[in-house]
Amino acid sequence: MEDRTSQLKNIARRLMREHGLEPDLSTAALEQLRTIGAAPLARGPGIRDLRHLPWCSIDNDDSRDLDQLSVAQPQGGGGVKILVAIADVDAVVQVSAPLDEHARTNTTSVYTAAEVFPMLPERLSTDLSSLAEDQERLSLVVDMSVTAAGAVDASVVYRAVVVNRAKLAYDAVAAWLEGRGPPPARAASVSGMDQQLRIQDGVAQALKRVRREQGALGLTILEARAIYHGSTLTDLRPDEDNRAKELIEYFMIAANTAVAQFLERHRYASLRRVLRAPERWGRIVELARACGASLPATPDARALSDFLAGRERAAPERFPDLSLSIVKLLGSAEYVRKRPGEAVQGHFGLAVDDYTHATAPNRRFPDLVTQRLVKAALAGRPSPYGEEELRELAAHCTEQEGNAAKVERQVHKSAAAMLLESRTGAQFDAMVTGASDKGVWVRILHPLAEGRLVRGFEALDVGDPVRVQLVRTDVERGHIDFVRVR
Repeated sequence: MEDRTSQLKNIARRLMREHGLEPDLSTAALEQLRTIGAAPLARGPGIRDLRHLPWCSIDNDDSRDLDQLSVAQPQGGGGVKILVAIADVDAVVQVSAPLDEHARTNTTSVYTAAEVFPMLPERLSTDLSSLAEDQERLSLVVDMSVTAAGAVDASVVYRAVVVNRAKLAYDAVAAWLEGRGPPPARAASVSGMDQQLRIQDGVAQALKRVRREQGALGLTILEARAIYHGSTLTDLRPDEDNRAKELIEYFMIAANTAVAQFLERHRYASLRRVLRAPERWGRIVELARACGASLPATPDARALSDFLAGRERAAPERFPDLSLSIVKLLGSAEYVRKRPGEAVQGHFGLAVDDYTHATAPNRRFPDLVTQRLVKAALAGRPSPYGEEELRELAAHCTEQEGNAAKVERQVHKSAAAMLLESRTGAQFDAMVTGASDKGVWVRILHPLAEGRLVRGFEALDVGDPVRVQLVRTDVERGHIDFVRVR
C-alpha cells in the first residue's frame, strides 16, 4: 500500500502535469546539467570588486537558493546607501539553452506541501547560481541612496563580484531584532555584522513608513508551512511575518522599483509587475463599513491603507482574517510588457508606479528576463528579447504563475485533507474566503486549511465569520467539505 508521503508527492506531480508544468527536466536539460560548470569570475572595467563588503543573506532556515545579499553603508546627514546584490543567473544559464527552456516553460519554482519543484535544478539554484556563503559570485548590484526620512533619492545598477559573509535565517534575525533572543551565531562570528543588521533594519523600517504614507497596503497573510516529523506530515502551521522578513521585503520593493526605472531610463522595453485597482472595491467598502469605518466609493489605496493600519491596531487578533479577505478581493497581480515611454498601470497594493520583478532570478523567470535586459543595457547591446516576445512572455508568465498557485493550493488541500480525515464531525470557527457562482469557501486555522461550504452558504460573502462542521474529506481530490452550524 502506498505510504502517505508518497501519495502526497504523487498528487503533486500529477497536478503539475495537469496544469502545464513540468515536474522533471527534459533529456536535453539533464544532459546540459551534467556538463555545466560555474561561470568564470569575469573581470573588467564594468565589473566592480565588492568582495570586501560585509554582505549577508537572510532567508528561510532551510533555503539554499540564495538570490540576493544586502549591505548598508552609512552616509552623511543620516542617509544610508543600501546595496542589494542579485545572483547573476544569466552567467550560468544562457538564453534558449535546454535549462533555460525548462525555466521558461514553468516560469517559477513551485513550493508544495509535498516537495519543491525548483525552476532551475538544485545544482544551479543552490550551488552554481546561488549566492552561497563564503563563495565568490558574479552579481548585479542595485545601489540605492536612502535619506534619513526613508526616501530613495538616487539609484544605480552595475555588475560586481561579491561574497556572502553570513547566511542568516529570518526567525533567528527577527528574534534578535525584536529583543526575543541573542544575535544569530553566524552574525556574531562576523566582525561588525550585528551593527550591519541594526542599520539595515532601521533603513527598512524607514522605507516601510514612506511606503505606507504613499498608500502601500499593510497586510498580514498567514501562509502555511508543512511540518514533518521524519517523513510524516504532522501539521500545517501558519508561517507568520516578522521584522527580518520586513527588512528583506522593503529592500526588494525598493530594488525592483529601481531596476524598473533603470530600464526606462535606458529606453529598453521591459516586463512590469502590475496590480490593477480592484474590481470588487464595493465589497471592500462593505467590509470597512462593518468595522465602523468608511471608504471612498472609488478605489483609493491611501484610504484603504489607513483603514487597514487602524484595524491592525484595534483588533490584531482578527487582522489576518481581514487581510485575507482584502487579498481575495484585490485580485491577482500580473506581468505586462512596457515599451519605453508607454504608460502602464502601477501596483495598487504597493502604491508604486514603476515596478518589476528582478530580485529572484533563481526562482522566477521574469526576474531572469529582467536581468538579461539590465545586462544588455549596461553593455550597450540590443535587447535579447523583442517587444512582441516580451508581450508573449508577460502573458505566459502570468498564466504559469496562476497555474503554479493552483498546484500549491491543491496540494495544500490534499495535505490538509490528510490531516483532517480522522476528524469528521468536528466543529471549527471559520471565515469565508471565497464566494461566487461556483460556491463558497471557508478557512479554518488549526490546521490552516480551506474547504468548501456545501450547506448553509446562503447570503455569505468574503470576510464573513461562520461556525462550520467537517463532513467529508478526499485526499486524492483535495476536497474538504463543511456545513454551516450557525
